[in-house]
Amino acid sequence: MTTDDLTPGTIATRAEVKALFGGGIQGGIQTPADGETVLVYSDPSQGVKYGYTFDGQVEDDEYGPLFLYTGEGTAGDQKMSKGNKAILDTATDGRAVLLFVSVGKKGAAKGGMRHRFVGQVVVDPLLPYVERQAPDESGAMRRVFVFRLRPAPGVTWSLTDEDVAMPATVNKVVELPASPKTLPPAVKEKAEATGVKDKKTEKHSTKTTVANIPGGERQVVRREGQLVTAFEEHLTAAGHTFKSFQITVKGEAGALVPDVYDVTDNVLYEAKGKATRNAVRFAIGQLLDYRRHLKVPDGLRLAVLLPEAPSEDVRDLLKRENILLVTQTAEGFEGFPLAT
Repeated sequence: MTTDDLTPGTIATRAEVKALFGGGIQGGIQTPADGETVLVYSDPSQGVKYGYTFDGQVEDDEYGPLFLYTGEGTAGDQKMSKGNKAILDTATDGRAVLLFVSVGKKGAAKGGMRHRFVGQVVVDPLLPYVERQAPDESGAMRRVFVFRLRPAPGVTWSLTDEDVAMPATVNKVVELPASPKTLPPAVKEKAEATGVKDKKTEKHSTKTTVANIPGGERQVVRREGQLVTAFEEHLTAAGHTFKSFQITVKGEAGALVPDVYDVTDNVLYEAKGKATRNAVRFAIGQLLDYRRHLKVPDGLRLAVLLPEAPSEDVRDLLKRENILLVTQTAEGFEGFPLAT
């Protein structure tokens, strides 16, 4: 086999891939010494043993196909180092990320594992990864990094129905510290830019680049993260305790994660990076959805957190739905503390 033969859909053993690129045959993330590629192997059947229940293709969003991949580390909180850092750094260093999914040992040499080459991927420039809670090899809950992968420009992935992320088997709510949705420093500068890097990969790949996502949307996502961070700091200064939740729903893949739950005031906040009608309507729907799953003290109040005041009619919509409004100002946050 040559690199020309490795096209999306090709079945190969780890040993065959190693012969082409280098790296090892064990572990989910390989970084060959040539510095040209990062090899990512997804095997949900193995991942389940270590709490990796997020891997696989999820529903396309407005930016297209999306594949989730849980980082490496089977005991304790995962760290953004070694293979995990290698994936994240591809947003800036030009290495090609090649994604493979396990198809089992049938037909492979003794002890071998066969994988299907999905295609070349890039980390999502808007949100490269999210942090989730999952059990480690001893069953203790810990932090894991779930990378959000997109097709590299010009690449059509080879996926089957078996590659869809596994749905949850039970309804479960896990408490977790609130985490600001900001872009990691390593990719902030890259996420601000558009265009194609100069570095070329092998013939089966394409030039590496970020996804073609409008600059305005990048700014909205960053603004939302900055808004949540500032509000969490404001809550801390006010002596409030806050956290969030990871909600998994039976029969559905992935997790629902509200922005901020103010424990002190028993208020659930959903933040948006812009104060448009559509953004607020989306926030209302999210809050109503989250509320159904949370077991918190009676009297839970809902609130939308915005970077500026919306129109009068949108404010009236929130009032009619009994949803509070907090907006950021130069002096702090209007509407906080909440009226009792």
